[in-house]
Amino acid sequence: MLKEGMIVGERYEIISRIGSGGMADVYKARDHKLNRLVAVKVMKAEFSEDKDFIAKFRKEAQAAAGLAHPNVVNVYDVGEDNGIYYIVMELVQGITLKDYITRKGKLTVREATSIAIQVSLGLEAAHKNNIIHRDVKPQNIIISVDGKVKLSDFGIARAASSNTISSNVMGSVHYSSPEQVRGGFSDAKSDIYSLGITMYEMVTGHVPFDGDTTVAIAIKHLQEEMESPKKYVPDLPYSLEQIILKCTQKSPDRRYSDMSELIEDLKHSLLDPNGNFVNLAPLASHAQTVMLSNEELNAIREGRSGYAAPRREEEDTREYGYDDDDEDEEDEYSDEEYDEEDDDDEGEISSKLEKAMTIGGFIIGAIIICILIFFIARAAGLVDFGGGSGENQQVEQQEEEDTSTQTADGQVAVPSLVGQTEENGLSLLEQLGLSGNKTGEEQSSEPAGTILSQETQDGTMVDPGTVINYTVSAGSDTLAVPTVVGLSQSEAEAKIKALGLATSISRDYSDTVAIGRVISVDPGEGTTVEAGATVTLLVSLGEENKQIAVPSVLGLEESAATTTLSDSGFQVNVETTDSAEGIGEGCVASQSISAGTEVDPGTSITITIYHAPQTTPEATATPETTPEASQDEENSTGTEETTETSGTWMCNVQLQQPSNYTGGPVKLTLVQDVNGVSQTTVLQEGTTIEFPYTLQVAGADGVSTGTVYLYEITDSGEVERGHYSPVEFAPTE
Repeated sequence: MLKEGMIVGERYEIISRIGSGGMADVYKARDHKLNRLVAVKVMKAEFSEDKDFIAKFRKEAQAAAGLAHPNVVNVYDVGEDNGIYYIVMELVQGITLKDYITRKGKLTVREATSIAIQVSLGLEAAHKNNIIHRDVKPQNIIISVDGKVKLSDFGIARAASSNTISSNVMGSVHYSSPEQVRGGFSDAKSDIYSLGITMYEMVTGHVPFDGDTTVAIAIKHLQEEMESPKKYVPDLPYSLEQIILKCTQKSPDRRYSDMSELIEDLKHSLLDPNGNFVNLAPLASHAQTVMLSNEELNAIREGRSGYAAPRREEEDTREYGYDDDDEDEEDEYSDEEYDEEDDDDEGEISSKLEKAMTIGGFIIGAIIICILIFFIARAAGLVDFGGGSGENQQVEQQEEEDTSTQTADGQVAVPSLVGQTEENGLSLLEQLGLSGNKTGEEQSSEPAGTILSQETQDGTMVDPGTVINYTVSAGSDTLAVPTVVGLSQSEAEAKIKALGLATSISRDYSDTVAIGRVISVDPGEGTTVEAGATVTLLVSLGEENKQIAVPSVLGLEESAATTTLSDSGFQVNVETTDSAEGIGEGCVASQSISAGTEVDPGTSITITIYHAPQTTPEATATPETTPEASQDEENSTGTEETTETSGTWMCNVQLQQPSNYTGGPVKLTLVQDVNGVSQTTVLQEGTTIEFPYTLQVAGADGVSTGTVYLYEITDSGEVERGHYSPVEFAPTE
C-alpha cells in the first residue's frame, strides 16, 4: 500500500486511497505537471512478480488508453516506478450505479433508459476500436456528480481480432453471458448481454439470476429462462421489456447485432414507450435451452473451459466510484461443495426434463396443426360460427386493432402528450377512449398551445374514460433587446421604447464611435428581457479632450432642439419665457451657448422655450360644441375689412368649457382668412387648461376676426370638442 505524500513516476503525489479491487488499489493523487487531480490504479505487491498479471495489467491500460469518449473513464498515463505498476486515469467524483440502485431500490423508466443509452454509447466507442469490455456491471458504471454516466475498469478487456477469442478470465457471474460462462467465443454481443442484465437490475432492483454459489448462478445463465421484468414492475413499458429480453437472449444470434441498433431502440422507446418495434427473432429458428452434461458441469466447477472463479474482495470503499474486477461476489467454490450424489441428482433431473420437453414438444406441435387446419377451413368457408359476414369480420378485426394496446381488463396506456399541440394531444386521447383536461397555462419558451406537462405519466395503464390533466404553454412574455449599436441616441431610444422597454443613458469617450452614437447596450443586443425592463445605452462623447461646435437650435420646436443637441453629445436643460419677438409658440427663443462655440462634449446647454403670456380676460366666448371629430371650413367666419393696419392685432377673450370635454390635454388652433387664404396657427398644444380659460394671442395684421378650435388629445388621436366664433381682434399701439 502506498502512503500519503509519496511521489509515483516523479509526477503523481498520492493523496489518499479511494478504492480496492482484486488485483489493484486505486488512489487519489495530484498530477504536478498538469496541476490536476487524477486517479492512480496501482497493482498490488503480491502480483508484481507474476508475469501473467503484469501482462493483464498492461493490456487493461492499452485497451482503455485508445478510447476517448465522454462516457468512458479516460486513461492518461501508464508506467512502472521501482516495481510499482500503475495506470493514471480520470478522477470521477460520484458513485457507482450499484450504490445508486441500492439507495433508490429501483430506477424510473426514463432514468434507467438514459443511463443505458450513455453506457451503450461508451461501449459502442470501445467496440469500434475492437475492444470488448467483458465485465459490464453496475459496479463498473459511475454516475458523476454532474449526472454524466461513465464506464470504467476495462480490467479484463482484450483487443479483439478476427480470430476466435477464448478468454481465461470472467467478470462477475451475475452479469456474465452464457458464452462467457462456458468459455466459448466472446464478442461485443457478450457486452450486450451484460448490459441487458444491468438494465434488468435498474428497473427491478435485483438481478434475474441469483444463488448460493457462483456455480449455481452460472448454471442458471446457461439453463434457466429469465423471468420477465414486467412480473416485478407491472407498469414497465412494453418496448423496454422487449429490449431487455432481446439483450439477454441465451443465443448471441438472437441479441442485437451491435450497440448502434440497441441505442436506436432505446431512444425510440422514450418516444413510443408501448410501441411494438423491437424485432425479436422467433425461438423456433434457434436451438432450445442447452442442457449441460456432467462433464461440462464439472469443467465449470474446476475452472476449465475458460472459467475462472471470481476472487473474494478484502474491502470495498469506492469513495469515488472506483473498484476492480469482482468485489461484489461473496463466495468461492471448490469440488468439495458438490459430491457424487449431487452429480447423480443433476443427471437425473436433466434426463427427466429432457423427456418432459420432448413430450411437451409433441403436444404443442399437435395444437399448432389443429389451429392451422381450423383457420384454413374457415378461410375456405367450410367453417362458420354464427354465420358471421364479411362485415362482422371487419368489425372483429377493427376491435382487435383497437384493443392491441389494451390489457386483458380493458385498460389502456396513457400516451405521451408533452411537446404536442393541445389539439393533437386531445385527438390522441380521444382515439384511446380517454379525455383531457387543461389545468392551467405557464409562461414558457415553447410556442403557445404546446403541452408542457401531464399529471399522469405516459405509459401508465388506466381505465377508458379516465381524465388526463395537463398544462399548456402560454408563450413567452419576454422581449429581445434590438440592434441599436451605431445608431444615434434618439433613433436607439425610439427603437427600444417601441418594444415596450425603458431606456437610461450613460456617456463615455470613444475614439471609434462618432459623437452621439451608441457604443453599446446593457443588456446586450439579442438578450431576452422582461417587458418593461430598462436598457442602458452607452452614448459616445467622441474623442476625449476634443471640443465640438454647438449647433444652432433657435426657432426650432422644443422636441427637435432637444434631439439635435442630445445627438451632438450635449446635456440639455429647458426653461420657458413669455417674452420673445418673432418666435412661434413652443419654439426656442434663445440658447445659453451661442451656435458655433466649441465646447467639451457633454457640456450642459440651456434652451429657452417661448410660451405666450396670459392676460386678464376682457370678453367671453361660448363654444359651439361639435359632436364630430372634424369641422367644415364653413364654420369659420369671414374676414372683416378694416382700414387700421398699424400695431399688433390682439384678442382678449374668455373661453368656456365645452360640454363634451373630459379634462384631457388640449390643442388650440386659430383659423383666419388672410387675403383670401385660410391661415391656421397653433396656439396651445399638449397642455391641460382650466375653464373658463383666458385667451390672449396675436392674430394676423389687419384681420379683425377668427375662429378658435379646441381639440382634446386622446389615446385615439385629436378629437374636436368645439370651436369659438367669432373671436375679435383689435390693433394695439
